[in-house]
Amino acid sequence: MPSTEIILTENVPGLGAEADIVKVRRGYARNYLLPRGKAHEVTPAALRQLDALKHKRAEREAGELNEAEELARRIGKARFVFTLETGETGKAFGSVTAQDIVNRLKNELGAEIDRHKIVLERPIKDTGEHEVAIRLHHAVTAQLVFQVKSAEERKTEEASAGTEDAEKRKKHRFFRRKKEEKKETK
Repeated sequence: MPSTEIILTENVPGLGAEADIVKVRRGYARNYLLPRGKAHEVTPAALRQLDALKHKRAEREAGELNEAEELARRIGKARFVFTLETGETGKAFGSVTAQDIVNRLKNELGAEIDRHKIVLERPIKDTGEHEVAIRLHHAVTAQLVFQVKSAEERKTEEASAGTEDAEKRKKHRFFRRKKEEKKETK
């Protein structure tokens, strides 16, 4: 099959990034890439414009890298708690999947991440602390640390926290009342 060389003007998945000179079949170039403005034919004038395309590509890649590093810092600081229903033996009825992690990151941090970028060999079914790697960029990987707790454990923690808060409020009010009574008697 006849082929031709072209210069890509934008990122084409499976083919290359802008400013790359690639060899493709003539029909693909003539019917798809050239009419849509995704490529130019290799000509002396196009080769002179190649430097501008390389500069544009470098700026785009630097911006993507900065965004990925910032998102990695935000993910590293985040702490999440996932709750799973468990049976009497402690076996979980559900699991924490990559999609669950993506949804939580979207809700909490506002970050749109593809679920395939989360390195999760299998869904997490056991309680405790877990660490998951997220590939944000070919040079940036973030570590997400989160807790998985059973529903019963979570309820008891919330109940104990609620009683502690109530006790603190009672003590606080008690001391305030005493001070107020002293002021009134003077």
